[in-house]
Amino acid sequence: MNINGLIINTLKPTGVPVSLRTYTGNEPQYITFFTEDYPELSADDEEEITGYFVQIEVFSKINYTNLVNTVKDLMIQAGFNRINFRDDPYSSEIGMFHKVMTFSFSAHV
Repeated sequence: MNINGLIINTLKPTGVPVSLRTYTGNEPQYITFFTEDYPELSADDEEEITGYFVQIEVFSKINYTNLVNTVKDLMIQAGFNRINFRDDPYSSEIGMFHKVMTFSFSAHV
């Protein structure tokens, strides 16, 4: 399974750039993400289901409430489970608000 492709395609309808780990453009809103995977279920010494933790980070120079809600809805519709959301302090260095969203996902191998 290509989890990175799934995330990018899931978030495409937001209309903002979505990038693995870093973003180098100049858009006023963008999304970065990274994943962690682990064997969620094994049988007869074979991994049957892979579990994923997905951290999505929304960066915005404007109010990001609608974008955050859209990301949440799209991820849940795609089968991801919401774990934790948190607001990071406003970053005066980059002039952006920052929301960190964590999801989980399970996929058969």
